[in-house]
Amino acid sequence: MTACSRAADALVAVTLAPRCLACTRILDAPLAGPVCPWCWDDARRANGNYDGALRHIIHAFKYEGRRSLARPLGAILKSSGADQLRDARCVVPVPLYPWRRLRRGFNQAADLASQLDLPVVHALWRTRSTLAQTGLTASARRRNVHGAFRLSPFLSRRRRAAFIDDAIVVLVDDVMTTGATLTACAGVLHDAGAREVRLLTVARAAPPGDVQRRT
Repeated sequence: MTACSRAADALVAVTLAPRCLACTRILDAPLAGPVCPWCWDDARRANGNYDGALRHIIHAFKYEGRRSLARPLGAILKSSGADQLRDARCVVPVPLYPWRRLRRGFNQAADLASQLDLPVVHALWRTRSTLAQTGLTASARRRNVHGAFRLSPFLSRRRRAAFIDDAIVVLVDDVMTTGATLTACAGVLHDAGAREVRLLTVARAAPPGDVQRRT
């Protein structure tokens, strides 16, 4: 860090006193991002558990529009998912319903997928709006997303042949709970000709009612 950068950080810290969005400590280096180094360390040590600092960071990224967090979260995803990414031809983000995508302004899964150094193929289309999966039981989640995905009408035959047909495809999302959404999406990709569909998420949450958080 240059002297100018250190001076700018100090000025922002003193005049605005911005706080870490995960732990609310005053940031020593606010220009480096909205999360303090201690919380990033906690997030990396979380081993994918949707809890603590990692949960706060993902929530801010997804619901508060902190899109700058895609890069460091993508780095965590890339490191933890090295085996899933090996030999894959492309990554496919789980899609949002178009109206929800418009309201949110971005698709968090697509932002994460863009950090993984593989072609991002928007192969899936969400055909209807579904209830938020949060709080639903496993069986309710499966019913909620049943028939909600199809192959994207904007996926050209050439792109499908290049990236989906007989290929290893990695399906990307931010959080997995019961896996209902990812399973529904994977089924569409298998039907479209993918040889293998691997699932990759930043975090894994315990299903509703489970006291043991999955790792």
